[in-house]
Amino acid sequence: KLPGPGSRRPPPRTAPKGGLVIVRRFLGSFPGIIRILQIAFGGGLWVTIAANKYEGSIHFVLLVAVLFWLLTLALFFLSLLGKQDLVPLLGGERWLCTNLVHDVVAAALYLPAIGVMIYKTERYSYCNLDQYKHHCLYKVYLAADVFACLGCLVYLLSVVYGGCRRCRGEQTVH
Repeated sequence: KLPGPGSRRPPPRTAPKGGLVIVRRFLGSFPGIIRILQIAFGGGLWVTIAANKYEGSIHFVLLVAVLFWLLTLALFFLSLLGKQDLVPLLGGERWLCTNLVHDVVAAALYLPAIGVMIYKTERYSYCNLDQYKHHCLYKVYLAADVFACLGCLVYLLSVVYGGCRRCRGEQTVH
């Protein structure tokens, strides 16, 4: 039924509140998109490994993946909600530098993790034959290697972007 004359119209839409603007602006920004990719690739790496049997040096890869997944998640939500000023010693005007150091350390630790994954993938390459009928971790390690490489790449992109912003004298993430 169509509204007749004199019927009430719905109230006009209002502009989003200040906090919602910050959230939308961060999610649409390069740092926001990069953080989402870091969380996705890091989560993919540790879930791929943890869902399968692993041993030895894979523990290091799992440590790097879970540690930086959690730290990146924390940085993401603090930046998303605009609450970086609440972080003692690391927040406020140091927030961009804090994010930059995090990304440098993450990329630096992802590189040996990639090396470990490549080594493990090569060790299990013998069972990549169609005739091999036993359980084989080759494809698991190969998928984890891809996640590790993509994760390292987005951390490196974030380092370059954050470094450029830092050189221009900026202090905020977005």
